[in-house]
Amino acid sequence: MTLIVCPLAEVEALAAERIPSHVLSLLGPTLSPPPLAAVSSDRRLHLLFNDIIEPAEGLILPNANHIAELIAFGRGWNRQAPMLVHCWAGISRSTAAAYILACDRAGPGREGLLAKRLREASRIATPNPLMIELADAALRRDGAMSAAIKRIGRGEIAEVGVPFDLSLD
Repeated sequence: MTLIVCPLAEVEALAAERIPSHVLSLLGPTLSPPPLAAVSSDRRLHLLFNDIIEPAEGLILPNANHIAELIAFGRGWNRQAPMLVHCWAGISRSTAAAYILACDRAGPGREGLLAKRLREASRIATPNPLMIELADAALRRDGAMSAAIKRIGRGEIAEVGVPFDLSLD
């Protein structure tokens, strides 16, 4: 299983090169995902929320419904081809989503290993902690996901992420 994580600016090029079967877009309400003719609309999910961890006027906080949609979408992926996961910068929302999808697929008890793999794949990955907390509850991991992400710490500071693969194989 390969999850390709990238910023919005890299989506079209990576989609053409890697030919993902599914695309997960996590963007604020003012941005639209790029049109990708090669990926049918039933294999695309566009979640609208901002990269925040507490309420802020005029912004959309990630919530349990977003995480439930993300998990359900991931469960519909047959893993025959990669899934491309992106947000605006490719640092926070997309890395959180990739980690959540990986944890769901791997099952309980692998949260620490997957967090370590995430850090090895990207030194700048800084998963949105609210998304992780919400997924921790949705997947009934009793804090294991949040604790694992806290252990790897904040990634290096960057304005935009560098594409990377997160693999369970």
